[in-house]
Amino acid sequence: MKKSILLIGYNYSPEPTGIGRYSGEQIQWLAQNGYNCTVLASYPYYPYWKVQEPYSKNSFWYKKEVECFASGGKITVHRCPMFIPQKPSGATRILLDFTFFVSALLRLLLLLPEKRFDFVITILPSVSLGLLGIIYKKIRGAKLICHVHDLQIEAARDLKMIKYEKVIQALFKLEKYIFDECDTITCVGEGMANKVKIKAAKDVCLFFNTTDLNEYYPLTNREQLKKLYGYQATDKIILYSGAIGEKQGIEAILYAAEANAGNKDLKFVICGSGPYKERLQDIADEMNLQNLDFLPLQPLDKLNQFLNMADIHLIIQKANAGDLVMPSKLNTVLAIGGLAVVTANKGSGMHTLIERHNMGVLVEAENQQALNEGIQRAIAEDASEFASNARHYAEMHLSIDKIMHNFEESCLAFKYAKQHAMSQSLAN
Repeated sequence: MKKSILLIGYNYSPEPTGIGRYSGEQIQWLAQNGYNCTVLASYPYYPYWKVQEPYSKNSFWYKKEVECFASGGKITVHRCPMFIPQKPSGATRILLDFTFFVSALLRLLLLLPEKRFDFVITILPSVSLGLLGIIYKKIRGAKLICHVHDLQIEAARDLKMIKYEKVIQALFKLEKYIFDECDTITCVGEGMANKVKIKAAKDVCLFFNTTDLNEYYPLTNREQLKKLYGYQATDKIILYSGAIGEKQGIEAILYAAEANAGNKDLKFVICGSGPYKERLQDIADEMNLQNLDFLPLQPLDKLNQFLNMADIHLIIQKANAGDLVMPSKLNTVLAIGGLAVVTANKGSGMHTLIERHNMGVLVEAENQQALNEGIQRAIAEDASEFASNARHYAEMHLSIDKIMHNFEESCLAFKYAKQHAMSQSLAN
């Protein structure tokens, strides 16, 4: 008999990018394979930082959604109201976390008398959500899995989003308590897993972000695709596609465009949405950049062809974000066999991954000259080997079926994390 699962995390489908997208895909897979899944989530708002249609009119109260599957599985989503800041900051993000914690707690209390869930999965970066999982575990005896997407506390500290040391230390203590109480910890990246293992003093399993390789795959008509999006077939398209926030350091793309202003064939494109986009556009206007375009998020059914249009994909993050976050956009770039220019410093999980599999051009993070030179190197080099290696890696490690079967066997079976050595988890 298949198990029942409770997922607690405010980002969830139909959010098109980031954690919400991956959580939605993973729960969908579990339900299609016979699991009964219940989700405590917010109304979809990311990466726009505004509740999206058709949810916006009634997002001030709870909403229940149910979807049944031929497998016998079912997804029940409880949408919980929360405060969503239009311009997120350290303080407003804390308020966002707190309001979701309270509204999700009230819904969780109503679930306590119902049939027991076998597993509770809490999604971190919101460390407070781990407390909800612990509450359910202690009362009903479910196994608790903490799935770490971002190391939120370090990121908030290093990016100066939270400046009060006492608050940071209190959050670290809370995080340690949650790690101590959970049965299994999973992470989306190897470098992140190594950091969490030290913090938690227990084994950590890898649970990569999933990718539908039938949805994202290489196309061979790049010249025609460029014309479709208003460019010349001879243009070299250098694309950043994803969430636009301060933690990425995306302003480096503007300076790269400025440095290449004399090359009329180079076109820089920033595609996406986020709280920092308007500021970037203002800077670009001040710099009078004629070789840089800002585009909105693309429809999911057209995203594969849009990504295949680009000659070079930029994966930009700040140096101190190293192993604290794992850019979700990298998965789709690898799946389409894209040539990625990645800002990552030696010793980080991202640098190790790209270098080990030879599937991109690596440049030092927050080094503008290195980024400019990396872009030129990517333009000049034969990208066929990078493309082949990227797609091969995606097929071997990122397909949703492989990742979810592995998660099912290692985390949803009766053998739990203490019986899985980290050396085995990191072997791939």
